[in-house]
Amino acid sequence: MLYNRDIISKIDKVLLKEEIIILTGARQTGKTSIMFILKRRLEELGRSCSYFNLENPDYLRLFNAQPLNVLELLPDSKEKQFVFIDEVQYLDDPTRFLKLLYDEKRGKIKLVASGSSAFYMDRKFKDSLAGRKFIFEVRPLDFDEFLVFSGRLELAGHARGNLTAYYKEKLLASWRKYITYGGYPKVALAESDDQRIAAVSEIGGSYIKKDIAEAGIRNSEKYLALLKILASQTGQLVNSMELCGTLGMTHKTMEEYLYVIAKSYQAAFIKPFHGNIRKELTKMPKVYFYDPGLRNFFLNNFDDIGKRPDKGGYLENLCFAELLRRAGAADKVRFWRTQDKKEVDFVVEKEAFEVKFDAAGVKRREYKIFQETYPGIKLRFLGNADILPEFYGWKL
Repeated sequence: MLYNRDIISKIDKVLLKEEIIILTGARQTGKTSIMFILKRRLEELGRSCSYFNLENPDYLRLFNAQPLNVLELLPDSKEKQFVFIDEVQYLDDPTRFLKLLYDEKRGKIKLVASGSSAFYMDRKFKDSLAGRKFIFEVRPLDFDEFLVFSGRLELAGHARGNLTAYYKEKLLASWRKYITYGGYPKVALAESDDQRIAAVSEIGGSYIKKDIAEAGIRNSEKYLALLKILASQTGQLVNSMELCGTLGMTHKTMEEYLYVIAKSYQAAFIKPFHGNIRKELTKMPKVYFYDPGLRNFFLNNFDDIGKRPDKGGYLENLCFAELLRRAGAADKVRFWRTQDKKEVDFVVEKEAFEVKFDAAGVKRREYKIFQETYPGIKLRFLGNADILPEFYGWKL
């Protein structure tokens, strides 16, 4: 069964334009399913569509030899056809393939391509394809989508006003599963907690190993050890030199590993926000995972957030994921920190957020310097009970 995703409404706006559509994001986030949904809807409108998965060596060999070979596999039609190319990063030269077909055949075909390993695509895309593409990042499910995928349709369609005790209990139970096991579609579709752990473990193990292999990383054990360390340091500054000493790696190798982690959408490294460079500038980023279930896998801890020693960093990570959805891109989410370690967790345009598990206990005077320095930025405090109302509009 194919479930609709919110991102499809965004893709719909450019689906009939001539530019190439590229779907990117971590493995197992649902890119192929989205392509099939688009294909099915177009076919229902009478449009001719063809799908090619480049994990098939026959297609890969044929398209590497000559991009125009794709035309030989299409049915005869006088109408413009839609061509879906899955796993485009496997091509020797994805840029040449897409650019040639767009430049020479855009009157006859519309290309929709996907690529799981964004870092690999980035290196192979020698040309930016400027003016020829729309890129959409497919991320794990948000909570509304999770409710649909996990069969909680009565909640997904429920009004966001004051809930009865019955619906509140059901909603919070689903929320706990979402923030514990994460939003990968396969996880959401699982029917028990054991199956959810198995699903996220498969993603955290076998699928990330595919990223490791395609990136040419030789020491997979150290790469996975780095992910475990980063999971334990969520919300903290990433000191690459310190990590080099911990793992016994050169700085060049460490930078390579961090690059792959970021480009394959396993974790994001957010940069500092600053107005006064002399006092505020730090080169070190902070790390957050795109999916809470994946972070919990690397920590080997699926306990309830309220029972964990890392609940502060855990909650920060949840807030980061929601702010990322709101902002649209990781580079739009920043943090503020001075040289004397005064800090605000997140700054997104004209809003700032300080995240504490118990927001009622925050000493607001500690943030006076930020408010005085940036009077045009509204500072807000979010606690554990505030995430659902803030980002999903539920009144609890």
